[in-house]
Amino acid sequence: MFTALGTVFFVDDDATLREANVQSLELAGLDVVPFASGRELLERIDASFNGVVVSDIRMPEMDGLQIFETIRAIDPAIPVMLITGHGDVDMAVSALKKGAHDFLTKPFAVDHLIASVRRALEHRQLELDNRELRRLAAADSGSSALLGETPVMIRLRDTIAQVAATDVDVLLEGETGSGKELVARLLHRGSARRSRPFVAINCGAMPETMAESHLFGEENGGRQISIGRLEHANSGTLFLDEVDSMAPSLQARMLRVLEEREVLPLGAREARPLNIRVITASKRDLETMVAEGAFRGDLLYRMNMVRLLVPPLRERRADVPLLFAHFVEEAAGRMRKEPPPFSDATRRYLLEHDWPGNVRELRNFAFRSTLGLEESRREGAEAEPGETLPQRVERFEASVIQSVLADCRGDVQKALLQLGIPRKTFYDKLNRHGIDIRAYRS
Repeated sequence: MFTALGTVFFVDDDATLREANVQSLELAGLDVVPFASGRELLERIDASFNGVVVSDIRMPEMDGLQIFETIRAIDPAIPVMLITGHGDVDMAVSALKKGAHDFLTKPFAVDHLIASVRRALEHRQLELDNRELRRLAAADSGSSALLGETPVMIRLRDTIAQVAATDVDVLLEGETGSGKELVARLLHRGSARRSRPFVAINCGAMPETMAESHLFGEENGGRQISIGRLEHANSGTLFLDEVDSMAPSLQARMLRVLEEREVLPLGAREARPLNIRVITASKRDLETMVAEGAFRGDLLYRMNMVRLLVPPLRERRADVPLLFAHFVEEAAGRMRKEPPPFSDATRRYLLEHDWPGNVRELRNFAFRSTLGLEESRREGAEAEPGETLPQRVERFEASVIQSVLADCRGDVQKALLQLGIPRKTFYDKLNRHGIDIRAYRS
């Protein structure tokens, strides 16, 4: 997935040079924060910093090498680039051996500065992404995040648990917002690759002009210019989202990657081996696209070792109360406020809405509701004083079942189809909520 690049912290005591370089970086579309001294910069740095530090070496009070050593003690993976004069090259080379990202000798080409900064930002983003991934893997490799009590979700979780450890390629199909990336991450977390990189790429968001260099990397005369995202995924998992939007020229190159498990950077003479698991996702029917000539059949057959369908929310309506309550609790926790009570208007909307944006749309609705931005839909809130969130969920679930029974006039078979739950679960819920089905029959 393309992620916004981080921030460039640029420090130089020479105001004229500082302003000129900051302007050049900003014109290249980068987010830059200037500093006149190292001490000012270090007040803003901690181990969670998502960005790169660019510093002149020769400065009063604290020079660039001292800044580098201090940052290395905070987090050695924060990229630091040093700007040197001809007399400081030996010092810069020494810093490079200790882990500095790069150094530039004055005068330097602006294009060189921008290219080096971009590479550093990409490396930092990947480092932070994988730290979070390792944290999640260490905390729990289960699939509890994929919520739902309907049979289709129970089967999906069971299948994920079975497939995750097999290390085979997987094709995920499902509508936008249904949770395909979450499934991909759960497959990675449940695999032997869980502590290795998970690299997500949105094929629909890649400009075709830069897609090949972004994916495969680039060389010039044997010198590596950039490392492609495929190589970043080496030893881990590559997730290609919206693969149905992949350009035909890329489809041919990706077929070779899947078949040979190797990558050939642009301008390179020799391919490099890849040890990756590939998970692809599509919101459109790829077999139909193959029949229409819009997608390569051989690529589809190579991706389709295991196929998983992530169901849309409208096909598992009985999960809506649970998901909504979960997202409201999540939103309330982030905003440090009490979860709002459920109203009749909210219940009706959740039950009747088709949720074309699926789980993503429901989560956004829950967050807006928690902020009070959906008051027009939630008039007449009727929570009892002191009622807990589980109690509100129970009351909401009862109202959903009662509404469905009223629509179906007490027809059990129709109610089961609408609710998407097994017969035994249905009767257990009737007993728990004290609902007499005979009252709804004509």
